[in-house]
Amino acid sequence: MAVPTYHTIRDLSKALRERKVSSVEITREYLQRIEQLDDRIKAYLHVNADAALKDAEAADAAIEKGEASRLTGIPLGIKDVLCIEGVPTTCGSKILKNYIPPYSATVIEKLRKERVVFLGKLNMDEFAMGSSTENSRFQVTRNPWDLDRIPGGSSGGSAAAVAGGMCAASLGTDTGGSIRQPAALCGIVGLKPTYGRVSRFGLIAFASSLDQIGPMTRSVWDAAALLTVIAGHDPKDSTSVPRETPDYTEGLEEGLRGLRIGIPKEYFIEGMDAEVEVRVQEALKAMEEAGAQMVEISLPHTDYAVATYYIIATAEASSNLARYDGVRYGYRDPSATTLRKMYEETRSEGFGTEVKRRIMLGTYVLSAGYYEAYYRKAQQVRTLIRDDFKAAFEKCDVIVTPTTPTPAFKVGEKADDPLQMYLSDIFTISVNLAGLPGISVPCGWTKRQLPVGIQFIGNLFGERTLLRAAYGYELLAPFSERYPDIIRTV
Repeated sequence: MAVPTYHTIRDLSKALRERKVSSVEITREYLQRIEQLDDRIKAYLHVNADAALKDAEAADAAIEKGEASRLTGIPLGIKDVLCIEGVPTTCGSKILKNYIPPYSATVIEKLRKERVVFLGKLNMDEFAMGSSTENSRFQVTRNPWDLDRIPGGSSGGSAAAVAGGMCAASLGTDTGGSIRQPAALCGIVGLKPTYGRVSRFGLIAFASSLDQIGPMTRSVWDAAALLTVIAGHDPKDSTSVPRETPDYTEGLEEGLRGLRIGIPKEYFIEGMDAEVEVRVQEALKAMEEAGAQMVEISLPHTDYAVATYYIIATAEASSNLARYDGVRYGYRDPSATTLRKMYEETRSEGFGTEVKRRIMLGTYVLSAGYYEAYYRKAQQVRTLIRDDFKAAFEKCDVIVTPTTPTPAFKVGEKADDPLQMYLSDIFTISVNLAGLPGISVPCGWTKRQLPVGIQFIGNLFGERTLLRAAYGYELLAPFSERYPDIIRTV
C-alpha cells in the first residue's frame, strides 16, 4: 500500500494495524502536503511538525506493542479555539495573538490517550463569529474546491484542511452551524453532537449555552469513531451530561429501511439556490427508494430562529469576552497611559469588526430597559423552537433538511452585508437553540463543481439513530470519495 494521505480514518487505521504503513510515514506525508498546499488554502495558523513526528513515533511504538486503538497514529488538525498545553491558541484574534495555554482541553486529553497525532491549529473566524472564515485576524482561508470561494465558517480552516487532504480529520466547534455549514461547503462530513454530550472544558467560549465541539471527517464512520472517544461526562464542565456513551460505530449498518424521515416544509424556502434544492430532493428520493418512510412535518417557529439566535448568542458573547481587557493575559495596548485608556484601546485594537459588532449588540440587549424586551423574549422563543422539535420527533426518527441555502460564495461577496452573512446559517441555527445533534453529509455537486450538503437532525442524545441514517445515505451516494483538483497538483 502506498503511503495514504487522502483516505478515511477507517482505512488508515487498518493499514497501520496491518503494518502496511507507519504513523511516521503518514505524518510526514501530511506535513509535506501542508507545505505544498497551505500557502494557497491557508487552513493552518500553526503547524507543529516536530511535536507531530514525536506523536507519530509514540504511536508506532504503541502499535508495535499491540496497544493501539483505532485512532492511534491518526493525524488530526485542531480548530484554534481549543486549548492545547504549550501550543499557541489564538481564536483567530489579535487579542490572543501570543497566548499559550498552560493546560489542554478535555477532548485533547482524551485524544492523547488514544495516541493520535496533532498536526497543528486551524484557522477560524475570530472567536468563532462568522460564516466564512474571512473574520480571522490573521488570514483568509480558501475553499479547496475553488480558491476564489470561502470554505464556510467559523470552522473554515478545519473543513478546508480535511477537504484539502492536509489532515485525516479535524475537530471544530458549532455554535450556530459552524461545523455543519463549512462541512457542507467543503464536501466533507461534519457532526455537531447534542449539547452536553461532549465536554466544553478548554474550549474558549463564544456563547456558552450553544457551543459544542464535534468531528469533521471524510466519512460518517470516521465521525462516529471520533465521537466515541471525545464524548462522555466531565466533572470539569458543569454542562456536561452524566450519560452513558456507547460505541457509535456499532449499528451503523442497520441502514435506512424502516426509518421515519421528517421533512419540514419551512426548510424549503424561496431564495434557496435551485441546484442545492435539486441535490437535496435527489437525496430524499434515494433514501425513500432505500426503504425510508418520508413524513411531512412542521417546525412553525423556524422564521424566528435567526433573530432569536443573534440575541442570545451576542448576549452571551458580550459577557464571555469581557475578560479580555489587557490586564491578565493576551494583547495590551502598549501606548496607554491610564487604566481607562488601556481598557478602551486594548479592546478596540484587539478585537475585529465583527466581534465588536456582536459585543455591542449583546451588551445592548442585556442593558437595563431592554433585557425584558429582547433577551428574555428570545429565551421564550427558544423554548417554542425546542417544543417544535419535540412535537416533530413524535412523528419521525430523524429530520432531513438542506445544510445551507447556497453553495460556497466568493471571498468578499458578503463581507459588507452582515445580514446576508448571518442568513448563511439559517438551516443550522435552530438545532443549536434546541440543543439537538445534527450532521451534514455531502449529497452532490453543482455544475460549477461546488459541494452541496444535506443535514440530518436527531432527537436529544439520539446520535446513534442520527449516525445510522447518515451512514445509510452515505452508502447510497459515496460523494466523500471525490476530492478537489488542487490535490492533483502535488
